[in-house]
Amino acid sequence: MRRGRGQKTRRGSRHRNYDPHDANTVKHTRLGVWDLYEQVDPDIIRLPGVSEAARRLEVLNDLPYVWRMLKDVASIKSCWLHFLIYYVVELLSSLLPAATLWFSGHYLSIIQTAMERRTVDRELLLYASVGRLSCAFAGHALRYFKSSVEFPLNLEIKKHYSIHIFESMARLDVPTFDDPLVQTRLDTATTSSRNSHSLAWDTITVIIAISTSIVRLASQLSVLMKVIGGQRDGIVFVVMHFGQELFWNNFRTGFDLFYAKAWAATTKDRQYVKLQGLKRAVNDPSHRKEIVAGNLEKFLSHEFRYAYDNTSGLVADFYELLRYKSSQAAPSLSSLLSVSLRELPEALYLLRAAEHPASIPVAIASMRLVQETTSSFTNAFMGFLNESGSIAERFHKVRQLYEIENIPNNVVDGNISFPEGRQTLKSGMSVEFRNVSFKYPGSGNLALRDVSFKINKGQLCVIVGSNGSGKSTVLKLILRLYDPTEGTILINDQDIKTLKLADLRECVSVLFQDYTHFPLSIGDNIALGSPQCVYDSDKIREAARLGGAESFVDGLPEGFGTYLDRPVRDYYSGIPDGTKSLFGRPVNFGAVGRAMGGVRSSDGVHLSGGQMQRLAVSRSFMRSLLSEGQNIGLLLFDEPSAALDPTAEHGMDDRCLLSCSFEFTGFVLDLFVRLRNLRGRKTMIFSSHRFGQLTRPADLILYMSDSEIVEAGTHTELMRRGGEYAGLWNLQAQAFL
Repeated sequence: MRRGRGQKTRRGSRHRNYDPHDANTVKHTRLGVWDLYEQVDPDIIRLPGVSEAARRLEVLNDLPYVWRMLKDVASIKSCWLHFLIYYVVELLSSLLPAATLWFSGHYLSIIQTAMERRTVDRELLLYASVGRLSCAFAGHALRYFKSSVEFPLNLEIKKHYSIHIFESMARLDVPTFDDPLVQTRLDTATTSSRNSHSLAWDTITVIIAISTSIVRLASQLSVLMKVIGGQRDGIVFVVMHFGQELFWNNFRTGFDLFYAKAWAATTKDRQYVKLQGLKRAVNDPSHRKEIVAGNLEKFLSHEFRYAYDNTSGLVADFYELLRYKSSQAAPSLSSLLSVSLRELPEALYLLRAAEHPASIPVAIASMRLVQETTSSFTNAFMGFLNESGSIAERFHKVRQLYEIENIPNNVVDGNISFPEGRQTLKSGMSVEFRNVSFKYPGSGNLALRDVSFKINKGQLCVIVGSNGSGKSTVLKLILRLYDPTEGTILINDQDIKTLKLADLRECVSVLFQDYTHFPLSIGDNIALGSPQCVYDSDKIREAARLGGAESFVDGLPEGFGTYLDRPVRDYYSGIPDGTKSLFGRPVNFGAVGRAMGGVRSSDGVHLSGGQMQRLAVSRSFMRSLLSEGQNIGLLLFDEPSAALDPTAEHGMDDRCLLSCSFEFTGFVLDLFVRLRNLRGRKTMIFSSHRFGQLTRPADLILYMSDSEIVEAGTHTELMRRGGEYAGLWNLQAQAFL
C-alpha cells in the first residue's frame, strides 16, 4: 500500500505475514454478516471523503405508486415502531432551532433591562443559558437516536424491495429480457438498489424532510419576528443576512475516517454468499434460458427469500456496515464537554455585557443573534428548495420501480393444463413442426426456414448438421423460449401456444450447447436440475457420477460446496507482501490491489471446458434422475459434447481435427450411451455436429443445412441414399472405425 500523507510505516512491516486469526496482533469485529480483522496498532489518517414544469405535473400520475410504496413499507414487520421513532426525532429536530432562538431572545431582554435599570435579571439569565445548553444537548442526542434507528429501518425497506426487484426480473422470458428497451427500464428502476440506500427509503426521507422543513421554517420565522420585531433595524438585519446567506450558501463536504493499516474483511455466512449468487444469476442474461426452461423462477425466489431470512446478521455491503459502525460510537465525555464549551463563551460575554451595559450596545448583540438565526434559517430554506425540487423525480422513480413487475412477456402463456394425465409421460411426448420459420429478434436472416417434421412418442431423434444450421433453434422453440415467426408447433397433437408454459417446461429436461454455470456452489448448480432435491446430497452426488464430474469435484478445496466464481468478495488493505493467502484464497497484489480496500483475492476455481460441461451434463442427469417423480416426458440435449474435446478447433480442417479426437470419441460414445439408457421410454432429441456412430440407434435423423431440413430418415435409409449425411458420416467415421 502506498504511504499516504502523514502516514507512518514501521520498518520491515511490509514483509511480515498478516494472519487475520492471530489474536495477539489482530482484532476481530463482527459487522452483520461480515468479519472484520483489524491490525491492533493502526496509524490513522483522514481522507476527503422534459421540462421542470412537465416533470412536476407528472407527479399526479406517480402519486398512486407513492401511496402504494407507503402502504408496502407500513406492512413491513417492525417498521411501524422504527418509522414512528424516526419521524418523532426528525420533528423534534426541526423545532430545536426555534427553541434555541427563543432562549437567545431572552439575552436581548437581559441586556436591555441591565442598560435601563442597571441590574441583571440573574434568574432569567440562568433560564436562558440552561435552555440553550439543553437544546444543544438535545440536538446531540437526537442525532444519535436518528442514526440508531435509521440504519435498521433502511435495511428492512431495502430487503423488501430487493425481493420485489428479484421476483420482477426472475419472471421475464428470454426475448423480453433481451429487449434493449426492457433492459433500459430495468437499469433505470434498479439503479438505486445497488446503492447504500434504497429508492423507497430515499423517497420517504425526502417526504419527511419536506414536512419537517415546513415546521422548521414556520417556527423559526415566528420566533424570529417576536425576538427582533421591536429592535431598531431588526428587519433590515434579517434581509441583509438572508440575502448574504442565500447567495453564498455552500454545501460543506464531510470527511470519512479510513484506517491506514492492515485490515481484512470476509463473510463466512453461506446464506449471504448464496444470496449474492442468486442475485447475480437473475441479473445475468446468460442464465435466462435455463431459468425459464427449468421453471426455476419460483424456486429461485423461494431460495432468495430463505437466504435473506436465514443469514446470521445484518445483510448489507461491507462498507455500508462499516459506516454504520462508525456512526454508532456513543457520545463521549469530550464531545459533551465540547457542546458545553461552545455555549459557555456566549453566556460569559452576555454576563459581562449585563454588568457593563454602557460598553456594548444592544445593537451589537442583536446583530449577532440575527446573523446566527438567519444563517440557520437560510440553510433550512435552501434545504427545503433542494428537497422539493427533487421530489418529482423521486416519485417518478418509485413509479418505475413498481412498473417493472408489470412488464409483459413476449411469449404469451397458454391456458390448457399439460398433460391431461401424468402417466402418459412415461411413454414420452410427441413433437411436430408444421412449416415453421423463425427469425431471432433484431436479425434479418431466418434461423429456420419452412421446417416440418414429426417425432413420435418414445422416439430417439438426432438432429445433425454444421454449426449455425438451426439445430439449437429447434430445441429453443420446443421449450417456447421463443415463438415461431410462421408455422405451428404441436406437442402431443396440441398447439404448443395453448399449453401452460410452466406445465410444458416441467415435463422437459434440457442441456443447452451454450450452457451456463450459475454463481452458486457446484452442488447447487447440479441440484438446480431438480430444485426439490437441492438438499439431497446423495442424489446430487449420483448425478455428478453419471455426468462424469464426481471425481474432479471431490478433488476441489470444498468439494460440492466449492464456488467457481465466488459472488462475494473479500476486502482488505495494507496487507504485507509476505502474505500469500487469506481465508484459504490466494492474495493478488496487483496495481489495483494496492489501493485501500480495493484488493480482491483470487478466489475463483478454474476448470477446463470439458469439466464445466460435465457439470452441466450432471445437472441434466439430476433433472432426469427422478424422472418418474418429476414427470419428465422429453429429454433435450443440445451438443452435450461440444466443450469436451481437448483439441483446439481453430485453424484445423475436419480431417486434422478428427484425427486428434480418437481417444475423446470413446468418452462421447460412453456419454451418449448413458443418456440413451437414462431416457427409458421417454422421447429424446439429441443435436450434434459431430455424430459418427452416435446416429446408428436413432429412430429419426434430421440432417440440417442452412436453416432447413435437407434429409430425414433412419441411419440405414440415409446411408442408402448416399446424400450429404452419408458423405459426412463416412468422413467422421474415419476417426474411430
